[in-house]
Amino acid sequence: MTLMSERQAFIRPEEKAAARFRELVRSASIEATPRQILTTEHLPDLLPFGTSVYVPFLPKGQFSDTLAASRRLLELGMQPVPHVPARMAQSRGQMEDWLAQLQESGVDRLLLIAGDSDAVAGPFPDTLAVLESGLLAQFRFHGIGVAAHPDGHPMADRATLAQALSVKREYARTIATRLWVVTQFTFDAEVVIDWLQGLGNILEEVPVYIGMAGPTRVKTLIAYAAMCGVGASARMLLRRPGSARMLGAWKPDDMVRALVQYCLENPETLLRGIHLFPFGGLRQSAQWIREHSGSVDDKREAVS
Repeated sequence: MTLMSERQAFIRPEEKAAARFRELVRSASIEATPRQILTTEHLPDLLPFGTSVYVPFLPKGQFSDTLAASRRLLELGMQPVPHVPARMAQSRGQMEDWLAQLQESGVDRLLLIAGDSDAVAGPFPDTLAVLESGLLAQFRFHGIGVAAHPDGHPMADRATLAQALSVKREYARTIATRLWVVTQFTFDAEVVIDWLQGLGNILEEVPVYIGMAGPTRVKTLIAYAAMCGVGASARMLLRRPGSARMLGAWKPDDMVRALVQYCLENPETLLRGIHLFPFGGLRQSAQWIREHSGSVDDKREAVS
């Protein structure tokens, strides 16, 4: 046994858990609206160099907002991950133009989503339609992220969602593009763990990043849950006796700890990191990251 392996053998379980907790927090990605990115002063003081920042394309927003926010993040040494919503593209040409402008700006990865709009503006009702169009194969993006829904989806059952993930995995292999999965936010680690265990070989080596809300008021969280279709997790949160519901505040600490324990017990898991939705505000989530990461000076590794 080498000296290093001897040291590792004597690391106590609680020390391993604490180290893994800090690792997940340090490498966390975060979501920020174009307005937050463009108007927040001293953004590098909030988010360390290399942080992966997801840029949503809001229902009433403009692609120019997403593009400007992505460019600012690049200038500040961060990694933009812009949302590209299939349903909001009015034509094949518009989708192609969006992708071209992102690539020309230096963006090398994106999150492909269906979009929050119930209406379909053009030829792409969902992400599979974009993949089938062949447009993405024309560009050299380093990676493509897709969404998953541990809490379920109001428009599709679990079998349909699993099949869609399988198709996306095969597509990424076909065009030799790195694929990752980031989930809708949920409040319950058991929901996430059940979903992960139910994946089987659907994703194989595709990394998964678990979405969760940053520190915020429970009232705010429940409101977002109602809008985003994560009611099962919200109900679990409300059932917890004498916990966050009584205090009126939510923090992701307990959920991260539960996921850490799962990772330690299941070293082959596809879970690679966490993704924060800052419903309580960007500054509050950024502060939580700093307070729990162990070292605020560590550079963040981009999604891999």
